[in-house]
Amino acid sequence: MSDRSNPERLVVVGALSGAHGVRGDVRVRSFTGEPEAIFDFDQLLDEKGKPLLSVKSYKSASDHFIVTPKTSRQKEEWDAMKGLKLHVSRADLPTADEDEFYIEDLVGLKTCSPDGTVFGRVKSVQNFGAGDLLEVAPDTAGEPAYFVPFTLKDIPDIDFTARTVTIADAQMWADQSDPRKKSEV
Repeated sequence: MSDRSNPERLVVVGALSGAHGVRGDVRVRSFTGEPEAIFDFDQLLDEKGKPLLSVKSYKSASDHFIVTPKTSRQKEEWDAMKGLKLHVSRADLPTADEDEFYIEDLVGLKTCSPDGTVFGRVKSVQNFGAGDLLEVAPDTAGEPAYFVPFTLKDIPDIDFTARTVTIADAQMWADQSDPRKKSEV
């Protein structure tokens, strides 16, 4: 297990897509890099860490999997849970290689300038379709959070030992996201 992140943290690995038929099967969408890797985990948990789904068998469908659970539920129960996220404990994820990390491990790290001045924390990592973005929550009260592209140019260093993410020019991104700082043209 990596000590880079809180092992108690839950990580989203998929979502329920409602019932499949009337025999107790459920449709599952996987968010893992290799879609079938979601079934490497003994139990898939809800957002509070309670067991939600243990897989007896599964088969691939067009954009999801059809899962036969170990514990059967009625069609109406699965349909009522449609959209519910499936989680695993961070501690259950395989250890990342030396030169790799999980995006989830960035959340909570301090953000700093190249000279080492700390100014905030990584609030989340998002991807709206054009690449990963770090959401930075400034330490200054009242300042809005802003996004920084997760590129080598904008994020030149990540130090898990010091628990910091270096942002080359955070002020540029903070100013662009704050409408109070934009000048009228």
